[in-house]
Amino acid sequence: MLHQACVGAALLAVTWAQAALPIQHWTQPNGARVYLVESHAIPMVDVQIDLDAGSRRDPAAQAGLASVMAGQMASGLRADPQGAGPYARAMDENQLGEAWADLGASFGAGAGADRLSFSLRSLSYPDLLDKAVALAARQMAHPAFPEAIWGRDRERLSAAIRESLTQPGTVVQNSYASAVYGSHPYGYKTTPESLSRIGAADLKALHARALRTCNASVSVVGDLSRAQVDALVKRLLALWPAMSACQDMPPVAEVQPLKAAQAVSVPFDSAQAHVLMGQPGYKRNDPDFFPMLVGNHILGGGGFVSRLTEQVREKRGLSYSVYSYFAPGLHAGAFTVGLQTRPDQAAQAIAVAQEVVQTFVKDGPTEAELQAAKANLIGGFALRIDSNRKLLDNVANIAWNRLPLNYLDTWTAQVGRVSADDVRRAMARVLQPERMVTVVLGAQP
Repeated sequence: MLHQACVGAALLAVTWAQAALPIQHWTQPNGARVYLVESHAIPMVDVQIDLDAGSRRDPAAQAGLASVMAGQMASGLRADPQGAGPYARAMDENQLGEAWADLGASFGAGAGADRLSFSLRSLSYPDLLDKAVALAARQMAHPAFPEAIWGRDRERLSAAIRESLTQPGTVVQNSYASAVYGSHPYGYKTTPESLSRIGAADLKALHARALRTCNASVSVVGDLSRAQVDALVKRLLALWPAMSACQDMPPVAEVQPLKAAQAVSVPFDSAQAHVLMGQPGYKRNDPDFFPMLVGNHILGGGGFVSRLTEQVREKRGLSYSVYSYFAPGLHAGAFTVGLQTRPDQAAQAIAVAQEVVQTFVKDGPTEAELQAAKANLIGGFALRIDSNRKLLDNVANIAWNRLPLNYLDTWTAQVGRVSADDVRRAMARVLQPERMVTVVLGAQP
C-alpha cells in the first residue's frame, strides 16, 4: 500500500506540474514548424532550431563536415549590404564574441548524428531580445567561414583527434561503432584525413544546402506570448534563402542488422580491459519505446539497482561499473552494454554480462523489478522538466520526432502501463544476443 501511495503521489505531482505547461504548435507560411511552452516565471527565452543536416548526411570521405560547419559559424560574419543597425557590418570572431557578451545573451550551433541545431538564449526584455534576435539571424544566415580561421582550427582539431587516440575509451568506442554500424553514417569517424578533405568552400556549400525554412523545427520556452514568438521566429529565419517549393531530402539508408556474432580484440596497453557489447537497436519512432525504456532501466540503465550491476559487480566483484543503454534516432541506434574490468577477468565478466542479457531477453523482468523500475522512472520525471533548458530539450524532442503534443502529459501514464510481458516481448523483438558484437580492448590473451 505504501508503494502504491508513493507512486500515486508522484503521478499527482507530475500531472499538476505538466498541466501548467501546455505545448502550442503551428506552422508558419514559410513551412517552419513552431512549438512553444510559455513560461513566465523568469524573464528568459530559450530557442532551439533543428534541421535535417546532421552527420548522417556527411559524405564518407568528409566525415565531420556537419560538425565542423556548425563550429565554424562563430568564426565571423560577412557584411550585409542590405542590412541596417549595429550588426550589419562584417565581424571577426572576437567582435562577434564581444557582441554576444554585451547583450548578456548566447548563441550556439552544433551537429549530432541526425540534426543540425542552433540555440539562442536571451532575456525577454524587448530592447535586449530584439538585438539578440537580429544578431542570431545574421549569424545563422551570413557566417563568413574565413579560410585562414578554418585552416587554424583544422590543425587544432586534428591534433585533438590524434591525442584522443591515445585514450582507451576513444579507441574502443571507434572500433565498436565500426563493428555495429558497418558502412552506415552512424559509424563514421572524424579523422585528420577526413578533415584535410574539407575546405572553406565545402562549409559554405553545406550551409547553403542546410538552411531550409520548410525543414526547420523551432522550439521555444520562455516569457513570451504566441504572437510574440511567431514574430520572433519570422525574424530569426527572415534572412534564410527563399524557396518556391520544399523538396524532399534524399533518403539515408537504414542501419543493417548484424548477421552473426563478432568478437573484436583491440591490443592496447591499458591498466583496465574496456568492453563494449551490443548491436543495432531501434528507431525513436518505435511503438515499443516505453517497454524498452523500462526494460533497459531494469537491465542496466538503473545504476546500482540494475540486474547487470547486481550480477557483475555486487555478486562477483568483476567491475566497479557496468551499464546498458539504447540510443534511438532517425535510424536504429546502438544497444550497448559497457564495463571495465581487470584484464585477467575480462573473459569471465563478458560471460556473465552475456548470460544476464540472454536471460533477460528470454524471460523478461520479475514483477518486483518491474514495479521498482516504474516507480523510479515516474518519481524522477519531474527532474526532467525542472528548468527552462530541460523543458526546451523535451519540447525539441517532441518537435523533432513528431511526437504527440501531449507526450509530456502522458509520459508517466505510458510508463505506468508497461507490463512484464510488454518488456519481454519488446526486448525479444529488438535484441538478438546470439548476434551481438563484443569489442574488448586491453584484455590478456
